[in-house]
Parts: sequence; C-alpha cells; structure tokens
Amino acid sequence: MAPDSRTTVEADVHFSELDLALVDALQAAPRAPWSQIGRALGVDATTAARRWERLRANGLAWVTAYSAPRSVTVAYVEVRCRPRALEAVSLALAGMPWVFSVDETAGDFDLLASVTAADLPSLGRSVHGLIGGLKGVRSTRTRLGITLYSEGGDWRMRAMEPAGHAELAAPRAAGATVYSARTRHPRTPDDQALLAALGADGRLGYTELGAKAGMSEHTARRRLQRLVRDGDIAFRCDLAHPLAGLSTVVLYRTAVPHTRLAATGGALSRMEEVRLAVSVSGSDNLLVMVWLRGLHAVDPFEAVLAERFPWLRVNDRTVVLRSRKRMGRLLDPAGRATGLVPLSLPVL
Repeated sequence: MAPDSRTTVEADVHFSELDLALVDALQAAPRAPWSQIGRALGVDATTAARRWERLRANGLAWVTAYSAPRSVTVAYVEVRCRPRALEAVSLALAGMPWVFSVDETAGDFDLLASVTAADLPSLGRSVHGLIGGLKGVRSTRTRLGITLYSEGGDWRMRAMEPAGHAELAAPRAAGATVYSARTRHPRTPDDQALLAALGADGRLGYTELGAKAGMSEHTARRRLQRLVRDGDIAFRCDLAHPLAGLSTVVLYRTAVPHTRLAATGGALSRMEEVRLAVSVSGSDNLLVMVWLRGLHAVDPFEAVLAERFPWLRVNDRTVVLRSRKRMGRLLDPAGRATGLVPLSLPVL
C-alpha cells in the first residue's frame, strides 16, 4: 500500500538542530554563499543548500528583503472588529500590500496591523479610509513608529555554535534607527524591480535576480551593491516560530520616562526574547514584542523586566493568537509561509 502523501509531507515539516543552526547562520548573513554557511555549520555547501531548500519549500523558513527602516514611515494600528467579523477583516488586511504584518490578538483589540506609507498625511488617509472603511471594523488606534531599537531582522535563533559566527559577516552595528516622516529617495523602476524580486527570495543569485528584474547580471549586481552600501535595503531570515518551539508571542504596551527611553530600548534590544522594541506616539511610548517558549514563560520574563527596568511600567499585555502575515509573507496557523503579497505603498 502506497504511503499517504499527506503523512509523508507532514513528517518532513519540522526543524532539526542543524536546521535551526542554519536559520541562525542565515539570520547573521542572509546572502552569504553556501560554502561560507557550510563552514560555519561544519557541513559541506551541498548539505547546507539542500537543507535550506527543504525548509524553504515547506514554508518553514525564508529570506526576504525590504526597504530599510530609516527610509520609510511606519505605524502600528490596533483594530477592533465587530463580532464574527474578525476573519474577514484579518484576510482583508493581509491582502493589502502596504500592511506588511498582521497579528490576531487576545487583548483589548482584535488585530495589530503593521503598516507603511509614503508620508504622514497618506498614512492617516490610508488608515482611516482603507482600514477604517472595511466592513466589520469598529475602530482603529494608530501608534506612529518613531525610533526603532530592534526588529525582526535583528532577532537571532541562537542555535549555532559560537565558533561558527567567526565564519560569517561582521554583526550588524547596534543602534537606534529613526523612522522617516516621509519616504526618502523615491525608488527608480529598476530598484523597485530588484526589491520586488528579492522580497520573494532574498537569496537570488545575480544572474537570476537580473532575469527576474529585467536587467543584466552586471546591472543587478551593481544596483544591489549600491542599495546595500547606502543602507537602503535590509535582509532577514524568518521562520515558522511555533514549529521551532517559540509558541507564544506577547505584545507589551509600556511607558518609560523620556530620559530613560533610549537606554531602555537599547537594553531591551539585546534580550534574546525581544523581537521588536520601538518607541511610538502616545502615552504608552515603548512597544515591545517578545517570542517565548510557552505561556509558562510569560511570568518569568516579566519578572526579569521588573528587575532590570523598575522604571518601565507595563500598561497592557496582549497575546498573539495567530500571525497571519509577516513582512509580506502569508502564514498558516502553524506559522509556515504559504504565499506572498509584495510590499508597496498604499494607493489612495
């Protein structure tokens, strides 16, 4: 009797320790050649490439590219829905190219939509018109991103042996990034084509990248190197975190005295649980998202917060029930990538 194909596929959808170390290596150096990744992991390049293809094909991990935070306007929109409208609103938000992440939550709002726009006026019009106008939306509250201390591209799985990091690129310089009040340097069509291709697969080689972007390999290489040199593009390696043992995502709205805000944001960014730390508009001036290994880890984490940052006041704790979209990737309930909505600015 032939094996059930669904059972075969499901059996292959998991992370081994080497897989997690591979994700860690690609988080440190998303476009490093397989020979370098293999040396960092103690395996040959073919093994590293083959394991990555299995992860990517099963939606377990992926590398993407996006506009660097310093060049975009970003906000975090809390959405409250009418009863039984959550699914429809969540799907609608996930389909909007300028809504780069969507989380379904258990708290005093139903959805958190992370959004981008060309400038503050268009951000306001988009949130109030395009999100607020959705059938089933009761209300929205917008928290403008001001200073980014840590984001998903900075987070690490921490599964690789320390010696392996010596084989990879130098770590990203630590420090805060101030979001822009308007989009800097509007992209040329060629640069937009490069960003779109790399958004789908951040590890594309220059030959394939040029073909997908409609330019020569030499032009693709030159233009991408310029984007990287100028700090206009960011790369990151994401993964299906629930299947990697990180089943609980918690969002904290906190208040920190302004004189301590920068130091607190910087210190939080160095904590292994912290996925996002960003100062925002409003009285709750610091937004923090953490990935934990279960609800049992919430109280111990908050005890550490209270000990290290006695001046930090947690005013709201929201647990994420499901991440439906992350940086353009559509996700299933297990966090696996099932599709892509290319990122772009809202059209009003």
